[in-house]
Amino acid sequence: MGRIFISAGHGGLESGKRDPGAIAGGTTEAQQMILLRDQIVPDLRSRGYEVLSVPDDLSLRQSIDWINARDRQGDVAIEIHADSFSNPSARGASAFYIAGNSTRKKHAEMILLALLRRLPQLPSRGAKADTDTGVGSLGFCRQVAVPSLLLEVGFLSNPDDRSLLLNRRKDIAQGIADGLEAWVREVSGLGPVETTYPIINIRLNNQSYDEQGILVNGNSYIPIDLVDRLGIDLTQDENVRLLQYRGIVYVKAVDLRNKNVSIGWDNPARAVVLRSITNVCPGVFDRIMGHGNTSEVQLQVFLKNNHENALNAFPNLPKLYRQEAALEGVNYDIAFCQMCLDTSFLRFGSSIKSSQNNFANLGTIGGGAEGASFPSSQIGVRAHIQHLKAYASLEPLVQEVVDPRFRFVTRGIAPLVGQLSGRWSSDPQYGEKILAILRRLYESASLL
Repeated sequence: MGRIFISAGHGGLESGKRDPGAIAGGTTEAQQMILLRDQIVPDLRSRGYEVLSVPDDLSLRQSIDWINARDRQGDVAIEIHADSFSNPSARGASAFYIAGNSTRKKHAEMILLALLRRLPQLPSRGAKADTDTGVGSLGFCRQVAVPSLLLEVGFLSNPDDRSLLLNRRKDIAQGIADGLEAWVREVSGLGPVETTYPIINIRLNNQSYDEQGILVNGNSYIPIDLVDRLGIDLTQDENVRLLQYRGIVYVKAVDLRNKNVSIGWDNPARAVVLRSITNVCPGVFDRIMGHGNTSEVQLQVFLKNNHENALNAFPNLPKLYRQEAALEGVNYDIAFCQMCLDTSFLRFGSSIKSSQNNFANLGTIGGGAEGASFPSSQIGVRAHIQHLKAYASLEPLVQEVVDPRFRFVTRGIAPLVGQLSGRWSSDPQYGEKILAILRRLYESASLL
């Protein structure tokens, strides 16, 4: 029987400091996940399973390396979290799996179902691909060698979820243990260590590729030679796991996604499908000044797919972003995705209300507590576009200034999305999160 690795999210050292994770209600995510992990481990051991608890003083990178140095065929790994959100009404459990892996999706659903059987009061947010996260991928789902999942057991920022974490910890632990027991039994039932990996076909830009790939733990791997042909160098990327098999070096296909390569799967042909020829020019992908690539309908569909009621209050928002951005020469796709991030797809939160028509968390002169307010959605979008142009360009505005902080920005200091991190937002991954949403938008519109 395989073993189970359990990591308590946060608590390790990041930049030399202890990482508390989310903080709410007088407690921290790190503290609660360690307490929860310490109830899951003895429960599983009492059932006869070998459990390895990842040390709490390791960073995410070190935790992954710690597991990969000890794993064996048939093992599984899980990391538990309890996130926070600006909207205190957000609650529920989610299980994240590596995108494009239907087997891992089934395992994620298995864990969630077991948890909810023990705790039906906890809403389910469903099994989700790691591409649906803010940064577009999760290291624990992608870089751990054995099958791995990341489980969000609730939102520490929500009073109801927090109460369950504090008062029903034993039930949560038993539910997770039930799911892990079912998962490791299924994975271990795959049989002894395989001496060969299943062969898969490769399709590149609608053509069959001469070389074949392999399937490892349900993930498609392709030869590194193909990656070189695409002009992509992954050898120095510490977040990419290379696998050598029978004299050939392979890389996980999904790792090319952040290099603007579309990844899919053709089940009848048993082929991984890659598309590097796209309608989006890679050289301008992250440049704020430019033209968008999507239609108004594609923006509407993307918004509704991420928040069913998003357009009820702002039915013309996609049209407004296309119009206002085009007037100033700003890439409306980037501006629209920034809006999706800052408003949580028009759900808003406790700091900014929908009535303020503030779609990008713009501040006021003097730093008013509630942020800027605008008389209409059109003026709110216009202010957002103007603020982006202030950062990305030296060109004068076409329309009259409505952005209250336009004159305070050092013009042209951030022409690339990534350069907004630490400027527009203190979040060091702010730009990366916008680009992750942009990739999802282009994938949904079949542009990537």
